[in-house]
Amino acid sequence: MSDLPRPAAPPEPSPAAPPACPSGLMTSGEFSVRSALSIKALRLYDANGLLRPALVDPRTGARRYGRDQLDLARRITALRALDLPLAQVARVLGLPARQAVAEVEEHWRRGEERRRAQRDLLAHVRRLLLGDDAPDPAFEVRERDVPEQRVISIQGHVTEDRLGAFITESSQALFAHLAEAGACLSGPPFTVFHGAVTRDSHGPVEVCLPTRSPIEPAGRIGLRLEPAHRQAYAELTRAQCAHPAILTAHDAVRGWLEDHGLAQCLPAREIYHPGWATAAPGDHAADVAFPFVPARDLHQNRGAR
Repeated sequence: MSDLPRPAAPPEPSPAAPPACPSGLMTSGEFSVRSALSIKALRLYDANGLLRPALVDPRTGARRYGRDQLDLARRITALRALDLPLAQVARVLGLPARQAVAEVEEHWRRGEERRRAQRDLLAHVRRLLLGDDAPDPAFEVRERDVPEQRVISIQGHVTEDRLGAFITESSQALFAHLAEAGACLSGPPFTVFHGAVTRDSHGPVEVCLPTRSPIEPAGRIGLRLEPAHRQAYAELTRAQCAHPAILTAHDAVRGWLEDHGLAQCLPAREIYHPGWATAAPGDHAADVAFPFVPARDLHQNRGAR
């Protein structure tokens, strides 16, 4: 019996061709190569509104970019190379050219301040590691008496990276409260460190404005008496106020207390003089101060409790 002819097998379907790229647009892979940005970076910049694809295929999700977006990609890469956060990159890109340049230059200036502060801190760390107990030559520690002060204040828990912003925001709120009450400042503003503020510790800290004027607490703004005391202090230039280098001044004053047999009786504080925020790098801008009593007096007071 002869075999019946079998029908020919249908031809296997050819794989679907990728959707054609519209004229003038590049695939994300091609744009990645041309812009030197990884696919991951392109997705990140898309999610943050920095570099949106010119076209997204609604069926496949394929992303297409225009050649005119290469210049924007280069700008983003350059700004990120200067360590600008994504949010600041977005802001700079939305500014007129001259304002954008001014913001980038201000970012660089602040970075230079941080680098100078870190160089100062490096010298301090070197002394610590070498066991050098000699007083820090960068700071001269003095003494003074401070009378009782009535202060309005705001307290908060912040780590090192948020400290500057917290002091600025709290100071603005306190000055606004003074103005609303028709009250006057009676002494330099200061920040009290009730606990350590580092990358790993979050205070608390308290921003204080002294005033003799009648005023009431309101919301998060408190009102209290700061007791009279004697304090050891070191004067700082504006350049020395940058964090974390200012910690070397704290260590210098604390070491001076130990060397003179004195005991800290109230939390350390930083005192800000008029114009400190706009002072030149070499100008006196602030003091680091530690209230103290003779060590024997502190021990006697504790024993009497």
